[in-house]
Amino acid sequence: MDESPEPLQQNRGPVLVRRQRPAPRGLCEMLKARLWRSCSCSMLCARALVQDLLPATSWLRQYRPREYLAGDVMSGLVIGIILVPQAIAYSLLAGLQPIYSLYTSFFANLIYFLMGTSRHVSVGIFSLLCLMVGQVVDRELQLAGFDPSQDGLRPGANSSILNSSAAMLDCGRDCYAIRIATALTLMTGLYQVLMGVLRLGFVSAYLSQPLLDGFAMGASVTILTSQLKHLLGVRIPRHQGPGMVVLTWLSLLRSAGQANVCDVVTSTVCLTVLLAAKELSDRYRRRLRVPLPTELLVIVVATLVSHFGQLHRRFGSSVAGDIPTGFMPPQVPEPRLMQRVALDAVALALVGAAFSISLAEMFARSHGYSVRANQELLAVGCCNLLPAFLHCFATSAALAKSLVKTATGCRTQLSSVVSATVVLLVLLALAPLFHDLQRSVLACVIVVSLRGALRKVWDLPRLWRMSPADALVWAGTAATSMLVSTEAGLLAGVILSLLSLAGRTQRPRATLLARIGNSAFYEDATEFEGLVPEPGVRVFRFGGPLYYANKDFFLRSLYSLTGLDAGCVAARRKERGSEWEVGEGGPAQGKDLGPVSSRAALAPAAAGFHTVVIDCAPLLFLDAAGVTTLQDLRRDYGALGISLLLACCSPTVRDALSRGGFLGEGPGDVAEEEQLFLSVHDAVQTARARHRELEATDAHL
Repeated sequence: MDESPEPLQQNRGPVLVRRQRPAPRGLCEMLKARLWRSCSCSMLCARALVQDLLPATSWLRQYRPREYLAGDVMSGLVIGIILVPQAIAYSLLAGLQPIYSLYTSFFANLIYFLMGTSRHVSVGIFSLLCLMVGQVVDRELQLAGFDPSQDGLRPGANSSILNSSAAMLDCGRDCYAIRIATALTLMTGLYQVLMGVLRLGFVSAYLSQPLLDGFAMGASVTILTSQLKHLLGVRIPRHQGPGMVVLTWLSLLRSAGQANVCDVVTSTVCLTVLLAAKELSDRYRRRLRVPLPTELLVIVVATLVSHFGQLHRRFGSSVAGDIPTGFMPPQVPEPRLMQRVALDAVALALVGAAFSISLAEMFARSHGYSVRANQELLAVGCCNLLPAFLHCFATSAALAKSLVKTATGCRTQLSSVVSATVVLLVLLALAPLFHDLQRSVLACVIVVSLRGALRKVWDLPRLWRMSPADALVWAGTAATSMLVSTEAGLLAGVILSLLSLAGRTQRPRATLLARIGNSAFYEDATEFEGLVPEPGVRVFRFGGPLYYANKDFFLRSLYSLTGLDAGCVAARRKERGSEWEVGEGGPAQGKDLGPVSSRAALAPAAAGFHTVVIDCAPLLFLDAAGVTTLQDLRRDYGALGISLLLACCSPTVRDALSRGGFLGEGPGDVAEEEQLFLSVHDAVQTARARHRELEATDAHL
């Protein structure tokens, strides 16, 4: 590329020579080029498009059975065994029949196998999404005149779900509940697919890890509260809206005397076994090649005990009821219901996308490969969009199952096909065997699965020591999710995160620098001892961007640290009638200075310095207000005979200064070379040399 003419040399070290950039293309030309690339079609382009949309078509050709097959089959079997009890249990959270959870687990695994870019993520039912789906289902059931406290999991409760031709007015509670869930799932999938098409995968990055952890903590407490009635075997109303957790606890306390003894004993035994098995698995994780299928064993034993002991008939213990086999015919979700739940689907789409992308990137980093965030959005969106027509509800990646999948030797997403096969076996033949399974056992499985999220509360002190702002985001998100609602908690977390980010950039650390001995390096004089301040020069560092929101703080910090409010002093001089013509960036020139120099006449005696150097290394960007602030600052300092120099400017900051008129019009202009320096030391040495020259001139005069 062509280079600009050589700038004027000033004998102060290396000089940057800016390259001349090619003329930017117009907007119409850019749009035409992109449209041409998008619309051009060939066999190569079509093949690349198919491989992008269906990554399985690419990696399956490179599959090495001898290396991968054993691990994929083992992990797929383990995840399938875990999926079956979790699918039945999580139907309690969603307020739906267990058959729909099995449908969801089956189709989600198959679709993600084809479209996912992560090799280790397990996509399926997720407790937080089940909770959010259940809250929407309960609300809409209540508005339709149904009793939300009448759970669908009861003998004979699902008689209406097999009548797919029933009219809307004849649709029972369970039939209407799945219609609500599929409408919500379809809208969630549409949002996620749209985000993927529009390349909005970066949006999930704004849901920070403290936000997600706090949201998981708050939602886990809500889930735990919702399952206590099943653990105790009491019937209480299902509360909705703000304060649901508190109201549910009050109802539980009032109804504690009506607890079912059989359910309490069953819950105590199951929780003890499950928690003990989990602790042992965690302790001896390295010695166990395959995690213990404790949930499945507990469910099998509990089902046998309930069946042969006739616990439902003798003690009134609530059981799962009839679980049909086979698949139901596809059904289009109701457009009317889609309109009603469109806003609720936004929160579901964001939470599902954030967890899925973050988990995919986490496992990709730990195993040395890459994932595509936008393709992950498309994959998870299609896991919701397509199964919504097949009586499924919202899904996303789940951390616990993904960790188990990795620990059992998973190498590719072929393990998802094995897991789907296990679920298919249950769907076709084994589902009716769980008829006598107690709901208290299912609640125990859900509660034990919350261990990881509930333990995150012990991370709060460490997070507070690392970053109080992140700790406040965590606590605010968790508290709002518990005390108001999960949707409000997510919104509060986003707002707190943005306020935290704005606060960090609005009031960054500002300090004066001093020289480290005789070296060419400068550091914070308040943090380190033995630093040598440069006589007559103030080196100022502002640890953040300079933009409209923090320009006043920038000026206050600079004036406070240097001990001179240049703006006020310059304004007072102007008000007193001094008619000075101040050049842009040069020394002021008065009409009658007498025998002394202009600098000596204008610089305040109390200032004690003749130059201010701003270390721009931490300056990420400048907006129009930031450039104007620097221009005004240079003018005010110039009116007092003080020079303003900038050091360590990044190319972005240089471009902003050039476009804003702070520098000369042409690249390599003398004004730029007099204002910008490659290092703080160069700026300080140049300032001292200029001051010595000025003193020599004054002495000669």
